[in-house]
Amino acid sequence: MINFSINKTAFLNNLRITKQAISSKVAIPTLSKIKIDVTEAGITLTGSNGQISIENHLSKDDENAGMIITEAGSILLEAGFFESVVTNLPEISFDFKEIEQNQVVLTSGQSEITLKGLDVEMYPRLQDMPTENPLKIKAGVLKDIFSETAFAVSTQESRPILTGLHLILSDNKVLKSVATDSHRMSQRVITLDKLSENFDLVLPNKSVNSFKSVFTDDDNELDIFFSSNQILFRNDTVSFYTRLVEGNYPDTDRLIPSTDDYTLDLTFDVANLRHTMDRAKLLSSATTNGTVKLTVTSDKVIATVNSPEVGSVHEEITPLAKSGDDLVISFNPQYMIDALKVINEPEVRIRFISGVRPFTLVPKSDTLDFVQLVTPVRTN
Repeated sequence: MINFSINKTAFLNNLRITKQAISSKVAIPTLSKIKIDVTEAGITLTGSNGQISIENHLSKDDENAGMIITEAGSILLEAGFFESVVTNLPEISFDFKEIEQNQVVLTSGQSEITLKGLDVEMYPRLQDMPTENPLKIKAGVLKDIFSETAFAVSTQESRPILTGLHLILSDNKVLKSVATDSHRMSQRVITLDKLSENFDLVLPNKSVNSFKSVFTDDDNELDIFFSSNQILFRNDTVSFYTRLVEGNYPDTDRLIPSTDDYTLDLTFDVANLRHTMDRAKLLSSATTNGTVKLTVTSDKVIATVNSPEVGSVHEEITPLAKSGDDLVISFNPQYMIDALKVINEPEVRIRFISGVRPFTLVPKSDTLDFVQLVTPVRTN
């Protein structure tokens, strides 16, 4: 029968991390619950929606927790309601005591609230994972490459494989992250400091977003483990499980043109180009095809948008460098904006083949490790 006392803020911080894996709409009713396991070592909170599972351990030795454990045990409580109750307790700490028939009493100051729980035997067991030879990487490094690529995943369920982020480790140290929605692509490659076993998997984009919220310390080193259908990210306190997207990701390497294919090479100031695209998007959203037209001649680069209902944009852009042929090409300005947002350098190099072939964007100083591709839109 569980009996402990704890600092409310410390408990809520861990509860909210775990609760990110819990959905109000689940096929299995017990997955709307949070599992609380209390041992002599501390408290472990578990949440799952069937796709993502989070185990979060709060140690008895954590000074911020002010934890006193009188009796160990386990119970399930309705996650959303339990969080609301704890949030509104009046004092900085509270007592948690299990009584008969899976009920718990929360006491804080003059407040006493009784909640009905369930037996933990009703909770689905998490799938076992092999935990030998982990891939070791800092959380901040993963978050960076996720941010640089995941924005390009597809939101269309008609091709489920494209709704995930393609992660490949080759040569035991070269990590590549790729996303495409078939209209654009973003690819980032980094070389790891430590060797690991090669892998090829597709991570759901929802899991990518949750990962960023769960692992907030960028300097924290993670251990990563894999199975055929699941991946586990783990640090000293949190185990973050997620199922993988099943299927074979398309070969995106073949989409990237070779250097010899390009006929036009432009370099722009990232901030200036982004502001131009922001202005173009204001009017392009009112056009039928939602595009901006880029016209490149020997002496000018001009962005234009014409909307019969709203008006027009005609803006000359000054490139920092230019070489190659004249070109006219139309594309979705939002794709350009999204691409420029994740280039953390002042200059971008954009190379074109023709008005109907995809073009590439790379940071000016980096032509190999980070490349983005945008498909043009054919217009009359």
